[in-house]
Amino acid sequence: MFTHPRKILSLLVCAAIVFLSSLPVYAREATDVQLTVQALTEQLYLLQDSAGSGNSIVFIGDEGVLLVDTKATTMCDKLFEKIEALSEKPIRFAVITHWHFDHVGGNETIANTGTPLIAHANVRKQMGVGHDMKIFDKTVPPSPEAARPIVTFEKEMAIHLNGETIRVFHLGAGHTDGDGVVFFQNANVIHMGDLFFQGIYPYIGIYSGGTINGMITNIKQILTMINENTKVVPGHGPLSTKAELQNYVSMLTTVRDKVSRLIEKGRKIEEVVAEKPTQAFDETWGKGFLPPDQFARLVYMDLSPEMP
Repeated sequence: MFTHPRKILSLLVCAAIVFLSSLPVYAREATDVQLTVQALTEQLYLLQDSAGSGNSIVFIGDEGVLLVDTKATTMCDKLFEKIEALSEKPIRFAVITHWHFDHVGGNETIANTGTPLIAHANVRKQMGVGHDMKIFDKTVPPSPEAARPIVTFEKEMAIHLNGETIRVFHLGAGHTDGDGVVFFQNANVIHMGDLFFQGIYPYIGIYSGGTINGMITNIKQILTMINENTKVVPGHGPLSTKAELQNYVSMLTTVRDKVSRLIEKGRKIEEVVAEKPTQAFDETWGKGFLPPDQFARLVYMDLSPEMP
């Protein structure tokens, strides 16, 4: 159960609503948002909110709690309340899949209770600098030192907790240059982070080393590691399957190839957008926070040699 200092810290930190809450991916007020809990196994739970903050996983057992991703700052009170309802044990570890604000909002609160934050080395690096996210017309300041991971890895690490082996691994730049995938091997549950957006076009973190080519390569490699029974947790969207992950990478590949061919023909960014390279997928994938034209523009910015 959370101690009184943790609750006090939670209230103090979560009261500081950062300006990032105005981004399109997290535009609703926290008071309007519902946070739901979905049991994946007797020990694993998927926590999702209706505002589109990053999906979290809570893993419970006699040895303590492991948390994957701490959501947006405005969601951390509700997140910690749900964790407290699931387990009286302390949070032993918090694994962070990447640096984006809607996955790290509760980092500082958790770190101030003594729980180590774990992530790829580039997550710590990216959280230590400011970012100019031009596509959202936003400047993201460096994160406080306390919010940055204190345990980092380069390729892979394992956590052994509650009878489970949890692989945390990095396959190279994809959504960002520091993506961590979290695989609960005995439970056959994998958290993809933002390598996978289910049912909506994804944001590609081109300002921090992300690339659609890397996303495609990494997802194809992950598809060889999982099976038809694997429960696939996306960074955003509902619980998914291997088949749905395959559909997603097929969409990415087709859009990537269409935009690449248009670039090879000398088309400029607005001409590529006008060609509607995503049109075949818009009915299924085009109703999220990133509209089809903006996604096409983002893919062009990633692939074009003319873009900085």
